[in-house]
Amino acid sequence: MIQTNTRIIRLMLIIALLTSFKIDYTKQDDKYQKVRQRMVREQIVARGIKDQKVIQSMNNVPRHLFVPENYERMAYEDRPLPIGEGQTISQPYIVALMTEILELKPSMKVLEIGTGSGYQAAVLSEIVDKVYTIEIVEILGKSASVLLSDLGYKNIYSKIGDGYKGWEEYSPFDAIIVTCAPSDIPKPLEEQLKEGGKMIIPLGGSIVQELILLEKKNGKLIKKVVAPVRFVPMVRQDGKRY
Repeated sequence: MIQTNTRIIRLMLIIALLTSFKIDYTKQDDKYQKVRQRMVREQIVARGIKDQKVIQSMNNVPRHLFVPENYERMAYEDRPLPIGEGQTISQPYIVALMTEILELKPSMKVLEIGTGSGYQAAVLSEIVDKVYTIEIVEILGKSASVLLSDLGYKNIYSKIGDGYKGWEEYSPFDAIIVTCAPSDIPKPLEEQLKEGGKMIIPLGGSIVQELILLEKKNGKLIKKVVAPVRFVPMVRQDGKRY
């Protein structure tokens, strides 16, 4: 009971903090807009990202609201940042790369595994019709849901759960993006990917990982290695790695 009450108090504090973020954003938008534009110009476009939908989305989404307040000034730097509970927000370029490589269209329905702070879901929601996102860490998933709602993202549907299992109720998905690394491709995600659809996923252990693009053709996954990466592990409810 004591542990349960502690979790509730922590969640209430985070929700209160996120609400204050929304007010701060209204006041500071002009200031951070120029920083965002520079981030996109120097970190995204300069490295070869060409999809204008992705570029515009990265320009639109207030990344500084998706990191803890003490990291706000670092939000647009070229690196991942901690968001609490042992999780991170990926560096901007990796977010853009993973989004572009899926070749998204406005009519698409996308599944995201690993909501984190909600930043990747927000980027996706600017491009596609519907985003379904799953987070196994309850306190992160709920706080991200509150923030996304407060910022006006109406086409993002979130839940707390085991991302390895996907979200069968709303499958098949046109695309799947995984922001945590299992050792092997989760079978449920493979089954929930639409024929002709694409999945981007980091695979590997705690030291060596590769970002893999998978395309479903004739019921089978065609694999392409994109780049070496480093993501937090995909874990079960008990905290053990997949």
